[in-house]
Amino acid sequence: MLSKQEFTATWSSLHNDAPVTGVVAWWLNISYRFGLVATLLRISPNVLTMLGLVSAAATALTATSWWAVGFLVFSLFCDGIDGSVAIFQKRQSSWGATLDSVVDRVSEALWLYALYVIGVPAWLVITLWCVASFQEYARAKLVSLGVEDIGVVTPAERPVRASFLFVVLIMWQLNLPGVYVLSVAFLALQISGFLMVVRFARSQLH
Repeated sequence: MLSKQEFTATWSSLHNDAPVTGVVAWWLNISYRFGLVATLLRISPNVLTMLGLVSAAATALTATSWWAVGFLVFSLFCDGIDGSVAIFQKRQSSWGATLDSVVDRVSEALWLYALYVIGVPAWLVITLWCVASFQEYARAKLVSLGVEDIGVVTPAERPVRASFLFVVLIMWQLNLPGVYVLSVAFLALQISGFLMVVRFARSQLH
């Protein structure tokens, strides 16, 4: 069983020797503890990945109720710890990484379908998903071409996208105005983030 020091060292090495400080250290401390719990309960990283997908589907199906908020949080939580649990259990694999990536894209489609259910126009929902997927695809392509540096952290990373949906769902439940305006503003933010990744890619591959 990995010690906490071994766990953080492995995580850092898998993320291009990223420093484990601040929020990252706080999150890895939580991930380590849940890794221990998951190991004791014999829960595999891939099971957590699939639980995240099921929770994302539940978010879409319950979009008009408060349940959607809880399912969204649980979906993001499972997505956030599955990789850490794989490190803790020494079960990192190419298949697990591929499954996680595919499930992430499907989960985000389900999250955004919840926006459509509560009245956000289809064109806006589809565009939000496409821009997010383009950003993640660009990063994956860079890795396949041998670029190991993470590049830039954009203002519209996956946790931020989930936070946006979290806020929108609560606004809708409380009958607060501005859901459409906020969605358009977030689309602009996502486009900005995508362009940041494209600019980085150009600097590395030019």
